Amino acid sequence: MKVKSILLIGLGRFGRHIAMRLNEVGQEVMAVDHDEDRVNKVLPMVTSALIGDSTDPDFLASLGIRNFDTCIVAIGDDFQASLETTDLLRELGANYIISRACSDIQAKFLLRNGADSIAFPERQLAEWIAIRSSSDNIIDYFELDHDHAIYEISVPKDWAGKTVSALDTRKRYGINILAIKRKNSLDTAVTPGTILEQKDTILILGKRDVIQHLIES
Repeated sequence: MKVKSILLIGLGRFGRHIAMRLNEVGQEVMAVDHDEDRVNKVLPMVTSALIGDSTDPDFLASLGIRNFDTCIVAIGDDFQASLETTDLLRELGANYIISRACSDIQAKFLLRNGADSIAFPERQLAEWIAIRSSSDNIIDYFELDHDHAIYEISVPKDWAGKTVSALDTRKRYGINILAIKRKNSLDTAVTPGTILEQKDTILILGKRDVIQHLIES
């Protein structure tokens, strides 16, 4: 994995979780917040951290915005500050900006003022919980776009003991079996001859409505 340089602005709960995850995958992160306590909490998880006001053009310019591969605006308690920060990042030549939004209206303004993409943490969590709780067979879920997603599911009973080739899920359902979890080990070397076992869980990629129908049937 290529190590990227990331500027993370806003260190509330959402920002801290991002910092934690980026640290786990070995990325270089500079974290910024106006609150000293928040900055201190993420120090063990980031490459560097600064206390400062991201709506101050001089402060933001001093960070060398063009040197970051991605800038993440994770501010959630002050939309005006989020909007101003996003706009300033764009003016300073940010390569790629991801901004947090709590509504479609906020997303519209952020996109108009420089954001390249939008994160909806509350909406995405709600979607995950709804999908996850809709069936006991769904272990995890990751949306790729409006129509497609990756699901981790328990092996359906009528699939157990059969090979991937015999199931022919790609032709029958348009579903790809990406990996198998067996005894807490992830096996991505799935071949036509791989046999699925009842205790396995599988990662499958396909259209959301097709997979949901398959799980519910």
